[in-house]
Amino acid sequence: MIRTLDIPRGREAPGRARRAIEQLQGQLDDTTLQDLRLLISELVTNSVRHGEGEGIRVVLDVRGARHVRCEVVDGGSGFTPRARTKPPTEPGGWGLTMVERLSAAWGVREGSTHVWFELRR
Repeated sequence: MIRTLDIPRGREAPGRARRAIEQLQGQLDDTTLQDLRLLISELVTNSVRHGEGEGIRVVLDVRGARHVRCEVVDGGSGFTPRARTKPPTEPGGWGLTMVERLSAAWGVREGSTHVWFELRR
């Protein structure tokens, strides 16, 4: 099952994305749903802070109770993912680190602000 969410850019966008994920309760196991909620919140927040354009698109492909692929796309000019350089005690900058640690696979489409990840348990 594939769902596409178009969310207006703004400070309310991460909350809207989290609320939309709640519709998947009962289709995803609790751990997968919790990780999905966290990672989408982080990526949508990154899109609000660093992206461009009026909206953010979230595409969800539920492949089973413990397998989901997510894509977050905005109209930004692109970026190259970099390792975190801040000390662990400094807040912020953990979004892509969390995506890397919690997902089975993830990436960025070259030259874009199109980040994808898969959760597989």
